[in-house]
Amino acid sequence: MNLRRVKLGTAGLCAAGLLALPAQADITLRHAITGETLDLSYAKAGGDTEAVKQFLQTGKNPYNGNKDAVEQGHSLYLSACSGCHGHEAEGKLGPGLADDYWTYPRAATDAGLFEILFGGAQGMMGPQYVNLNNDDMLKIMAWTRSIYKGDPAKAEWLK
Repeated sequence: MNLRRVKLGTAGLCAAGLLALPAQADITLRHAITGETLDLSYAKAGGDTEAVKQFLQTGKNPYNGNKDAVEQGHSLYLSACSGCHGHEAEGKLGPGLADDYWTYPRAATDAGLFEILFGGAQGMMGPQYVNLNNDDMLKIMAWTRSIYKGDPAKAEWLK
């Protein structure tokens, strides 16, 4: 029996179905303070959903305007965020979240708001990847966007 060795590169292995590469994000998410690229491998398990995959490709939250996701986001917000930001995001120890004042202007985009939730920010805003999975964060973001009372022209996620 004559066995030949075949050398396959990564592309050949993928084409042959022998090597599965993880999906790569088309957007780059950065830490709100340091600007370093966020390492999403630290994310809490259970949040690798189709919505998260779509978000990582486009930077737009697919849950915005989704009634069920908004309701789930409100419930998650109440347990994870309301202690600092108030029960209706009016602000307490942390800032209010429904107006046009953003400590970090990138929060006007879905990608920027996710960066703050995932990686944390200054003050007491710690990284939430230890408490919430990525899908949970997108649902909280959708609820936050649903209560927005500011100028739509300043809301990048609406564009």
